[in-house]
Amino acid sequence: MTQRRTHRNLVPLGVFAVAFTLGAYFTFAAVQGDYGLFRRAEILDEAARLTAERDQLRAEVTRMENLTHRLSDAYLDLDLLDQQARDVLGLIRTDEIVIR
Repeated sequence: MTQRRTHRNLVPLGVFAVAFTLGAYFTFAAVQGDYGLFRRAEILDEAARLTAERDQLRAEVTRMENLTHRLSDAYLDLDLLDQQARDVLGLIRTDEIVIR
């Protein structure tokens, strides 16, 4: 009879142990798993970083498109052409002094 009583006392303990283990596993997975809270924070941070990088690249593209338009056949900016000739070809005017 003692053995039957001991067996009855162990069943609730076993059920509790299994339920606790499952709860701990799912809690851990919800926090640190592939789709958990920490991964979500990493994804949101990466999305913000990539959005800022995208905006910076768009600004650079807009600037380059403006410079390209200013040197096109339809519209020629002489000041920009003069600046590019100085930078790329190393040209100077006769009335300028070069300081190195």
